[in-house]
Amino acid sequence: LGLTCLSGFFQTKNKNYRSSKSHEELLIPPTPCHAKTNVMFLKTHKTASSTVLNIMFRFAERYNLTVALPADQLFHLGYPRTFVARFVEGFETTGQNYNIMCNHLRFNPLEVKRVMAANTFYFSILRNPIPLLESSYIYYKNNVPAFRSSKNVNEFLASPTKYYHPADYRENIYARNIMWFDFGYNNNAEDDTKYTQAILEEIEQNFHLILIADYFDESMILLKHALCWDLDDVIYFKLNSRSPDTVQTLSPESEEQIKAWCSLDWKLYLHFNQSFWRRIEETIGLELLEKEVDHLRTRQKELMETCLSEQEAVRKDHIRNRALLPFQSGAANILGYNIKQDLDNRTLRTCQKMVMPELQYTSYLYSVQHPHKKRKEVGLPLLWTSRQE
Repeated sequence: LGLTCLSGFFQTKNKNYRSSKSHEELLIPPTPCHAKTNVMFLKTHKTASSTVLNIMFRFAERYNLTVALPADQLFHLGYPRTFVARFVEGFETTGQNYNIMCNHLRFNPLEVKRVMAANTFYFSILRNPIPLLESSYIYYKNNVPAFRSSKNVNEFLASPTKYYHPADYRENIYARNIMWFDFGYNNNAEDDTKYTQAILEEIEQNFHLILIADYFDESMILLKHALCWDLDDVIYFKLNSRSPDTVQTLSPESEEQIKAWCSLDWKLYLHFNQSFWRRIEETIGLELLEKEVDHLRTRQKELMETCLSEQEAVRKDHIRNRALLPFQSGAANILGYNIKQDLDNRTLRTCQKMVMPELQYTSYLYSVQHPHKKRKEVGLPLLWTSRQE
């Protein structure tokens, strides 16, 4: 009985000691962690995922890692078809020999696991479906029949079934529950509680972490901790954003309609928004999170002052170097950057990589990893043709 009491005393004391963060505890060195280098990022649409892809590509280059890149002239891994391993360049000859996977694909866990190592870290990112649908509408206006035949986003949302036909689901996937589709599920499925709960649990099993684009800086800090990366590994310049004058204002009725029309995405977002903040409280804490976000923004500002002529993104017609022009789509004006002219070669290279659009960076990495293959054609001038250049 005495031993039991003593044991309880020490456990209680240890618990209090942990929670009080005493001076002695601060002297205990943290458990060392090793940076995870086998990482799969499910790149969802219109969720700041192009910025994350740039982070992943730069990390891969920094540590000389191999990236599972799309085969031949494609820039996505078979999307919107469900992913299969042969969509990866070289898979059929090299097999499971990739560290990073991050180009667009429609998730298929069994096939992805054929490409990636057993200890791969899986993560993705979600965005509030309300601004997401407005963004999709502008970006895919000319490609999606449901969007093309309506005058504006509010007209579409006033009566979505008038414009959206499930039979054309492949052309219309961006118009309804696009995140649900990207995760590999039926975006026209009936919103049944039992079904949605089962899918949410399945996603939790398949992914170690789900980030939230609406809290992007907080997401980068959480990702840094989860992967044991350095701050500079998650520093970014916002990519593939559009000019504010192309944003359409949603009516209050439209916002409510999105919650109903994209109810699967809405439930997905609500569920993982909760788990996101719970994860932060359990692993970092809000106080440390705030400090690290401040460090991230300070470092980002330093790099902007070092790299950029205008200290901010500029409209497409103001981008001086056409090799750094982002892909333009629909009614959106996709912003880009101008790099300062008087930088030393090493700094210039770092800055160029931070602002390099997705298609150009994919084409460049492809030429490095597969030098004997025909380079992917972007339709723009090449910034570099080789690793040495």
